[in-house]
Amino acid sequence: MGKVFGGGEQSLCLSNGGTEAFIDVLMLAVSDLADDVWDYRFAALLTLQDQNVMGRGAVGFDLQDIAWGATPRRRARSKEFVLRATALALSRHRWSELGYVPSFAQDYLYQFTAMVESFVPADDTHLAGGFPGPEERAMASCPQHRILSALPHWDGCFLCTKPRQS
Repeated sequence: MGKVFGGGEQSLCLSNGGTEAFIDVLMLAVSDLADDVWDYRFAALLTLQDQNVMGRGAVGFDLQDIAWGATPRRRARSKEFVLRATALALSRHRWSELGYVPSFAQDYLYQFTAMVESFVPADDTHLAGGFPGPEERAMASCPQHRILSALPHWDGCFLCTKPRQS
């Protein structure tokens, strides 16, 4: 079963391994760029895509379910953050820390970039939920890996929760 990341008329349907690689490389970039409450909320959304914690096949999100901001300026700033993080991930930022080669991750990031670029965020004042609120933002950083995590939900980042290879 594929995990779907949607945005308007476009979607990115990934296998379990593809989802892991996509989220891992994006999370490395987001962790190093986050500096605003919204950025940390987006980081929390990404941490909720960790299949080692949430379960295989139980992840995915749609861009229209994200609270991009109440004003055009905030929405533009939020979208710009996602595009900057994706561009940083495309540069293979910190990929050497993964312990594996994230095959096809660049393809997924290019597709996600196109999806975000063409997506027009709407006013989020009537948004039902699903996007972590300000109190749920990922403010904790794993001291070992310097990656944001959704503490207190679990003890560590996606590298800490990854099953050990024997």
